[in-house]
Amino acid sequence: MSETLHRQHKAHLDNLLSAYRSLMAQYDYDSIALYSGHATPHYGDDQMPSFQAFGHFVHWVPLWEAEHSWLVIHPDKRPTLYLYAPNDFWHLPTMLPEEPWVAEFDVQLCTDAITPPLTDNTAIVGDIAALRASGGALANGQANPDALIQALDELRIIKSDYEITCLREANRLAMAGHEAAHAAFAGACCELDIQLAYLAASRQRESHTPYSNIIGMNQHAGVLHYQYYDVSAPKQRYSLLVDAGRRFRGYSADITRTHVGPDAPALFEALINAMHAVKDRLIASLTPGVDFIALHEQMHHELAEVMIDHDLFRGSREAAIAEGITRAFCPHGLGHSLGVQVHDVAGLRTASGEPAPAPENHPALRLTRTLTPGMVITIEPGLYFIPMLLAPLRNTSLPINWTLVDQLMPCGGIRVEDNIVITSDGFHNLTP
Repeated sequence: MSETLHRQHKAHLDNLLSAYRSLMAQYDYDSIALYSGHATPHYGDDQMPSFQAFGHFVHWVPLWEAEHSWLVIHPDKRPTLYLYAPNDFWHLPTMLPEEPWVAEFDVQLCTDAITPPLTDNTAIVGDIAALRASGGALANGQANPDALIQALDELRIIKSDYEITCLREANRLAMAGHEAAHAAFAGACCELDIQLAYLAASRQRESHTPYSNIIGMNQHAGVLHYQYYDVSAPKQRYSLLVDAGRRFRGYSADITRTHVGPDAPALFEALINAMHAVKDRLIASLTPGVDFIALHEQMHHELAEVMIDHDLFRGSREAAIAEGITRAFCPHGLGHSLGVQVHDVAGLRTASGEPAPAPENHPALRLTRTLTPGMVITIEPGLYFIPMLLAPLRNTSLPINWTLVDQLMPCGGIRVEDNIVITSDGFHNLTP
């Protein structure tokens, strides 16, 4: 591990400690206790699903699989990390790495799942309902106070140098997986084998991915959150869409690439290139002060131009937008905040904590803020051929070139996605 990363992590922790202490003083709390959470078994079973620790806990401690653990931040001494490390021969207990950040905490290894000693004036942040359901005792403290939660979320919207370094490394590792996935597709592999190639090249097991990888061939590329992996290769290969990520110290990459297959119409490759160009133009316009809703609307203007330039729509750009045509061909938002969580917190609030919901015409938009230096966001324009969304348009007189649309329908769709840091004078693309 590089000395630079360790120095950045130390500065990150110092800034967090200062911010938390300011919040304790502002809201008159004795301490703030962050609960990491825990996995619960499937109903009627003793098997556990994959677990990831609560984001505010991971914001401090790069142990994103740590269950039943607590971090208590005090106003006048080092934070106390109660790390659950049971005596267990069935599983390997959580272990502390030999890294400098450990010295920033008073670490107490706990062989039992405990609740630390807390005063009545402690703010407790985490899944308290699950804790109580599992038999955890909380005699004292104030659970998840709204004003504090909003303030802690706001601390996560602007990333430190340490966090950006982690996100950059997550991107590097994820892109190795994307390259391997493309090679497997070229080798006529099935979706499952492409997924396995991705996991091997990005050096992770499936339960460690920050979200379920989307590996969709042909029409599956038009299912926005396609959740399966076919075990047989299709007879014809029109397209491959890979939306897949990687964690590094709890921070998540979220990258999408679409590839043309040997059986696709020539127009599909031209559309992939056009959507890459749209992505790049949108990224080039990123700078502090940009309204993300306006940028999302600009994506629809760009998409209308692509459809007109490639003869998919024979009307005006204004008509394509006003009639909802671009929304039918791209029903999701342009992007979202990225960090410990793939869809990171505070995207639908203003900096002062006021709600900033998605516009009525774009309900799937996950980010409505004005861009600020230190934000990390995704930019992911798309163009899809989804029968359910296009069916209502077929009954209209709108000048859609259905002959071309039907030729492209077996390809499913296109999405391209990069991860971007907003800097003081523009942007930096983390996706190599």
